[in-house]
Amino acid sequence: MNWKPSAHPHHTLQAQISSWIAGRIEHGDWTSGTRLPPQRELASRFGVNRSTVQAALDELKADGLLESRQGSGVFVSGSAWNALLTRSQPNWQRHIRASVHKPNRHTIRLINGSEPDPSFIRLGTGELSPDLLPAKEFEDSLRDLRLDSRALGYSEPLGSLRLRLALCRHLESLGIFAKPENICIVSGALQALQLIAVGLLEEGSTVFHESLSYLNSVHPFQSAGMRMLSFRQEPQLKEKLVRATRGRQSLLYAVPTLNNPTGHSWSALERSHVYNVCSELRIPIVEDDVYRDLLFAPGLPPIKAADSSGQVLYLGSLSKSLSPGLRIGWVVAPSPVAARLADVKMQTDYGSSAFSQEIAAHWLESGLHQRNTERLRGELGLRAAFVQETLHASFRGLAEWNSPEGGFYIWLRFLRPIVDKSFFRLLLNRKILINPGYLYDPDDQHHIRLSYAYASYEEMRTGLEALRQEAERAGNC
Repeated sequence: MNWKPSAHPHHTLQAQISSWIAGRIEHGDWTSGTRLPPQRELASRFGVNRSTVQAALDELKADGLLESRQGSGVFVSGSAWNALLTRSQPNWQRHIRASVHKPNRHTIRLINGSEPDPSFIRLGTGELSPDLLPAKEFEDSLRDLRLDSRALGYSEPLGSLRLRLALCRHLESLGIFAKPENICIVSGALQALQLIAVGLLEEGSTVFHESLSYLNSVHPFQSAGMRMLSFRQEPQLKEKLVRATRGRQSLLYAVPTLNNPTGHSWSALERSHVYNVCSELRIPIVEDDVYRDLLFAPGLPPIKAADSSGQVLYLGSLSKSLSPGLRIGWVVAPSPVAARLADVKMQTDYGSSAFSQEIAAHWLESGLHQRNTERLRGELGLRAAFVQETLHASFRGLAEWNSPEGGFYIWLRFLRPIVDKSFFRLLLNRKILINPGYLYDPDDQHHIRLSYAYASYEEMRTGLEALRQEAERAGNC
């Protein structure tokens, strides 16, 4: 043992001794159970004070590499290899806990972990059943798709010009008149919210959202350090927004058509009220309109259709009405805002899939998208009717609900406060997945978001029967 620590400018004598001993253990020179020389002998060999050796040994004991045995000395511990492995890796849990992005709630993680298992009946899932996706039509349309070599590379920052031109025509049917430079193509509406959070708002800005909002739409703002406040439709809205902002930068996020999770749509008066208040206070509105294609009957125009000043950022997507796998959405905004969002997007993923954009443009140009949404609305209407018939037959006296106007969901309210974590777990144990109301409002123990879009008819029948049984048991407790 000829090694001695040196007067190293960046490492103390104690740190050098600790590292040298750990190295002997790691290389197998000192195996588990090896007795170390006495502290006095080590101090003499290293040419340091005994207190320095003792501090180094204490550090290694704390790390689990060494252990003291009463009256026998210091030994290499039996768990030294595990301790060394821990020492050699970053403290990932510390990194995770300190990270900027907020984690999903435990219930959501349980849902996400269970959904891939085909044995589960998914009564809360916010996506279309594979049976409702136009797989055959997709396959046929690919044969008609003509691509040049540029379509296989990166698209321009705002996205494919062909797709943006097709979207201009599509948006015109909704009363929104946009030019290609007003549209930024994104990988779904959720990415649009992430880009808005980091590209348009300063940290600590106030983001107003509906009292019941889709939790993943709120997360991007929370993770970017925004102050989240809920709002309600009420005459005093202006005064409450003024008090809440207190001079801070702010933004209002809403889903006026087929809200997730409730399925509710705002009236014309509610739309104009929020727009006028925000215009007066110069608070931008983010209008999330991803469910519009799924209205069972023609609905009110988007708020953006009445916007002449660029007050409203309008979000759309093909994920709900065509294919979530395409990852195609869009933001309609004043051209400087669209350019800013495109710049931030280029810094994160260098643009949405060029191939997916060509497919989306083809479906919009050819009329395939319109025909598919008409078919889809009919299928979803039948599924909604089936679930309501089942509810009327089996849930009277247990729950209440409104007939859905479109989309995927029925906001089912149990008459008694039974929807808690234990209720969710009881159904989870029966291989039934629900989205409980407490995911959207922590104090809500009455609601579940009931989806008729994913499970088969037989699965919905079986799942609703299990839900009824558990609800009756919980109500009798």
